[in-house]
Amino acid sequence: MEFAPYLIAGVLAVVGVTALAPRLGVAAPLILVLLGVAVSFLPAVSAVEVDPEWILAGVLPPLLYSASVSMPAMDFRRDLKAISGLSVVLVVISAVVLGFLFHLLIPGIGLATGIALGAIISPTDAVATSIVKKAGVSPRVVTVLEGESLLNDASALVLLRSAIAATAATVSVGQVAGDFVYAVAVAVAIGFVVGKANLWLRSRVREATSNTAISFVVPFIAFLPSEHLGASGLVAVVTAGIVTGLGAPKHLSPQDRIAEKANWRTVELLLESGVFLLMGLEVFGLVEEVREEHGSLWTAAGLALMAAVVVIALRSVFVAVLLWLMKRSNRRNPEVREKLSAVTEKLERGELPTIEERGQGGQGARRRKRRARRGPGGPGGAGVPGLGGPGGLAGARGGPGAEPLAADDPRFLSRMARVQTFLTRRIADIDYLAQEPLGRREGVLLVWAGMRGVVTLAAAQSLPADTPHRALLILIAFFVAAGTLLVQGGTLPWVVRRLDLTVDTSTESDERLALLGELSRVASEVIDAPGLVRPDGTPYAPETIERVRQEIAHDDLVDREATEADEQHRQYRELRLAVLAAQREELLHVRDHGTYSSGAMDETLKVLDASQISVEMHAPAAER
Repeated sequence: MEFAPYLIAGVLAVVGVTALAPRLGVAAPLILVLLGVAVSFLPAVSAVEVDPEWILAGVLPPLLYSASVSMPAMDFRRDLKAISGLSVVLVVISAVVLGFLFHLLIPGIGLATGIALGAIISPTDAVATSIVKKAGVSPRVVTVLEGESLLNDASALVLLRSAIAATAATVSVGQVAGDFVYAVAVAVAIGFVVGKANLWLRSRVREATSNTAISFVVPFIAFLPSEHLGASGLVAVVTAGIVTGLGAPKHLSPQDRIAEKANWRTVELLLESGVFLLMGLEVFGLVEEVREEHGSLWTAAGLALMAAVVVIALRSVFVAVLLWLMKRSNRRNPEVREKLSAVTEKLERGELPTIEERGQGGQGARRRKRRARRGPGGPGGAGVPGLGGPGGLAGARGGPGAEPLAADDPRFLSRMARVQTFLTRRIADIDYLAQEPLGRREGVLLVWAGMRGVVTLAAAQSLPADTPHRALLILIAFFVAAGTLLVQGGTLPWVVRRLDLTVDTSTESDERLALLGELSRVASEVIDAPGLVRPDGTPYAPETIERVRQEIAHDDLVDREATEADEQHRQYRELRLAVLAAQREELLHVRDHGTYSSGAMDETLKVLDASQISVEMHAPAAER
């Protein structure tokens, strides 16, 4: 019970700072760090030391899971190359460069230990994401920063583990690369299975409280076996979260998702804010330990300043090269979009594209030559997968070496649907990249938002006890994390304003209205279906159908409180839920095509969820 007063004080401090921060115009994590530092130097407060396993295995898994569940999977896929580059390639480059510098500047520090410290300092913190979100910047910038913060923790910790192993034995570059591939591949497989199992189990649990309770253990179910097998538990957690977030609208009820979101926001607030508070509270103990060993803090401060400047410089160069490569690869997008649109129009008219259209010009010609060398059994569909070859649409309608299929054959229709989905998604991807380009101003923001934080300090404390100058290395990591949080985090809102990166949200509102229009069209199709009957086979009352029709006609997706007789209300509820189910199915279908932004999709899903909850809450308790 001695710990209880400190826990209560910590929670109250988190809540108070969270409420006060918006009035001060400063991010809450920054205030919490400063508050923790101030408290740590009070005479009555003893040195605070937290086992890093509590952070790495107890706090990070739920935090990463919560963030990955809400990550827009569609936007994550579109910018996966940029996210992968920042979270893997840049982490490796930063760790190696810093490792050489630390090896040269700190006596008694081997190269492997230097790279270990470089890996500790390399990952960025997710606090930048919350700051830029509040500043109203482009959702694409937010997605890149959020995706980077989700994955670079895992890549940095895998590299740290390999570097620590190299301090005790000789490890080749090939072994490190092999360990990294193994850690990621096994973790992705475990995370995918855990995510699918999570959806399967929770779809069969009806109580929202029990459903949410299951979600609390999912990150640890993904983390523990992955770590036991030598893989990255954090990658497994992120994968499980993305799989869960993608399948939740289909498998989980609105009540379950809303209850889960509310509870997880509370957990996320307490864990993330509590870690920043602890980060500040540990300063006094670190300072005293370094003073005993080295007599001065200037060495740690100077090395930390050098490290911070180096990581910002490396990030600037990397982001500049990344944006140049992305711009270069997107040059042909207008031409590709035009050709894809032409193919789509032909397919909608029931025509098959020509060989040139399927091959998309010169690139397709080169691929056709390679197919010719492989023989008639080679894969088809040069520019557009599924359009050519025996397995594509051409083969489906009697192409070379394929058995002709009728236009109404289910196999042909299935292939047609898959190709049309691919084409629509590819066109939407091109439109997304054109509407939200990453230019120089966005590049500056990506560079300045690369601050360090909780993972850096927790990872530093996981260094083995016999590491040379361990206290100095931990203090360097803390100075880098705290310095970048305070300097970059404190000036990030000002940078956003100076760069004029605040986006207009009216476009998203227009998208949401357009998406609601599509859902209303699907709802009308359900109402007008000739075989529309109740689950027991009896017809709906005409006044019930008319009432739902009027609501659809006026785009009114919010259920009105029923005042009719019980039987008519029951019929209304059944039909209204059937309409909502069709609209949600159409929403998921549209999401697969990627024709609307993730923001519009999320807002529209909230409208549907609210409508279903309203309808179901008006049902008698026995029928809920």
